[in-house]
Amino acid sequence: MVAAANQQDGADQVAGQLELTKDMLVSEVGWDSDCDESISEAVEDAVGSELLEEDTDEVVDAVILWWRDGDGDLVDRLMDVVTPLAEEGSVWVLTPKTGTDGHVEPSVIAESAQTAGMLQTRTAALGEWAGSRLALRKKGAVRK
Repeated sequence: MVAAANQQDGADQVAGQLELTKDMLVSEVGWDSDCDESISEAVEDAVGSELLEEDTDEVVDAVILWWRDGDGDLVDRLMDVVTPLAEEGSVWVLTPKTGTDGHVEPSVIAESAQTAGMLQTRTAALGEWAGSRLALRKKGAVRK
């Protein structure tokens, strides 16, 4: 019973850091065998449903993007993953932490976000992975 409670505490902690709540629709992109399955499971527990595939037709509240150095052009990937994103949604770019194989410098994420029309709004430490929350830039009010 204690192990189940500790597991739930860990899931709640991950969900809290990623600002994910019950009934949100979340898609997961870039998952591979090197990813931390417990993060994915914690997100599923928090939102109360399975993570959606990259090619979903649903409008999603958040995207979990697993990204490593060498995965390609982050700007292109960000442009792809925002397609199903709700206007107020966010993209969490999860990268291996500093000093780990595949680490991506925070400046690369920030520059890529800016080029893709997004802003980095916060970060989170998730075990062996680091998260960067990106949000779409707000469009200015139309002036008359």
